[in-house]
Amino acid sequence: MTEPHNGSQHTHETSPPTGASAQEQHQLRDKFQQVRVEVAKAVVGQDTAVTSVLIGLLVRGHVLLEGVPGVAKTLLVRAISASLSLDTARVQFTPDLMPGDVTGSLVYDSTTGDFSFREGPVFTNLMLADEINRTPPKTQASLLEAMEERQVSVDGISRPLPDPFLVAATQNPIEYEGTYPLPEAQLDRFLLKVHLDLPQRGEEIEVIRRHAAGFNPSDLAGAGVTPVAGAADVIAARAQVSQVSIAPEVLAYIVDLARATRETPSFQLGVSPRGATALMNASRAWAWLSGRDFITPDDIKALAPACLRHRVALRPEAAMDGVSIDDVLQSILATVPVPR
Repeated sequence: MTEPHNGSQHTHETSPPTGASAQEQHQLRDKFQQVRVEVAKAVVGQDTAVTSVLIGLLVRGHVLLEGVPGVAKTLLVRAISASLSLDTARVQFTPDLMPGDVTGSLVYDSTTGDFSFREGPVFTNLMLADEINRTPPKTQASLLEAMEERQVSVDGISRPLPDPFLVAATQNPIEYEGTYPLPEAQLDRFLLKVHLDLPQRGEEIEVIRRHAAGFNPSDLAGAGVTPVAGAADVIAARAQVSQVSIAPEVLAYIVDLARATRETPSFQLGVSPRGATALMNASRAWAWLSGRDFITPDDIKALAPACLRHRVALRPEAAMDGVSIDDVLQSILATVPVPR
């Protein structure tokens, strides 16, 4: 995924979505562009991950961040939350973590003799599920209802989560001992899976320079991170994103890509219609952030790897040959005809 751009093979005339003037649309989009500037005060690089979380907020999706320890996954989520004035909570997933530790549980009140519900950390706007693959499937599954239905059901009562609500889960791609890989059903709940790479040399020099100058990761205000938008802006932006149009031939292109993942001999599991829908929704947000009210094939190509890589599975023989999922996806993107 690269930064949004305004170039396109289409020449549609851009017009403001229904209910928003061109000026209002521009001002709202500028706020989300400013989020990147604020996050950059605390996090060096990782622009793709920042954009991915913003896309998730704009289309009510969740993001899986995969990277080795020490690449600022936690700091990134906290910085985004601070720049959007949203509540955030971090849960360190461990083998002994129970579902109630995430969702909340009933607590007995000895003074009244009644049970009352104590909210868990999932009742927030941005929840960082750190090392989600280190906790058993029962606890992983406790997030399923929250992620899909945006509510928590305890003792027959459903309690809605705040809006906006996004789960940013992290996992280490290197360590496998003592981990519980996420099942396909839960992976499919994530809108995007983003790889956080180690920084380039220049970026790493800047990271060390900031720490040498006294940067404190726990003090975002001290780093100059200030709120530039709020929950109301996220909800207003969603309404604009939902108005982004998609031409029939571009819609067919998404379907062709999904079907190609089911037909390639390298995959034993292809993308479902839910995955194709996720690609369309993410592309809508990407187009809006790029200043357009229509989706282009370039938007689809930019988002396809992050949208699809966790929804497919390699055949064992392909994996033994050293083929990666991203290699196969790039091959599909290179061979499926692009609408003109």
